[in-house]
Amino acid sequence: MQTPVQLIPSALGELFAEVNQNGYITLADRYGLMAAIFDDTLTEEDKRSIDRLLRAVCRGRIKLVNELSMVRSFRFKPKQLV
Repeated sequence: MQTPVQLIPSALGELFAEVNQNGYITLADRYGLMAAIFDDTLTEEDKRSIDRLLRAVCRGRIKLVNELSMVRSFRFKPKQLV
């Protein structure tokens, strides 16, 4: 028996804003997107936002990092973005 996925209502909006601001998407962000895709209650706007985000990754505007979470620090830069 599968447990239904329940997304936090503002989670996708915050994810899109953070990824677009930072220019990278973490492993945890990708798992969140994967869970969102399986949510049957996604609005068309959310689906289009996910599509735009995935297109940005494919075009190289958003980088994939293999870190679970990125600590915001002025001294820390992910290896993939340097």
